[in-house]
Amino acid sequence: IVVTSSGPGEGKSTTVSNLAVVFAQQGKKVLLIDADLRKPTVHYTFQTNNTFGLTNILTKQRSLAETVQMTDETNLFILTSGPIPPNPAEILGSKAMEDLLEEIAEKYDMVLIDSPPVLAVTDAQILANKCSATVLVVNSGATEVDAAVKAKELLNNSKAKLLGVVLNQKKLKESQYYYYYGNK
Repeated sequence: IVVTSSGPGEGKSTTVSNLAVVFAQQGKKVLLIDADLRKPTVHYTFQTNNTFGLTNILTKQRSLAETVQMTDETNLFILTSGPIPPNPAEILGSKAMEDLLEEIAEKYDMVLIDSPPVLAVTDAQILANKCSATVLVVNSGATEVDAAVKAKELLNNSKAKLLGVVLNQKKLKESQYYYYYGNK
């Protein structure tokens, strides 16, 4: 599952990291890939190094087994971005990326991919086309409606299978909470 947003700062990296933890806590063997090869953050979130990662595998410098890192969370593994390449879109669209995704699908129950924002670069569209599903993160009150609509259109045009949208940072007033049990 690719997790993206229309623009930067909408919470996609936090959302994908939280999803990865939740799936791992459910007993799934999870791999979180930082495919934001322009502004990677997964290594910060999980307080690890980014010396080697996805780019090293895609350029045949390292194997998946020697590059994936364990986390403190049982069942959760991460693949950091590695060194930032000069050609992120080209490397993500490569045959090596397709081969890697096939290899990973055999070894993990759930693969979550943190990608760059859709409107900034084509990387998310390239990844979304190669993956089973995509989730779009939208920041309530910050993401412009036109930007969210344009992001959805670009994903649809790339033949992404859009699972849905995560509405992030929505502030609720106490009176807005929905109570299942009402007065009888």
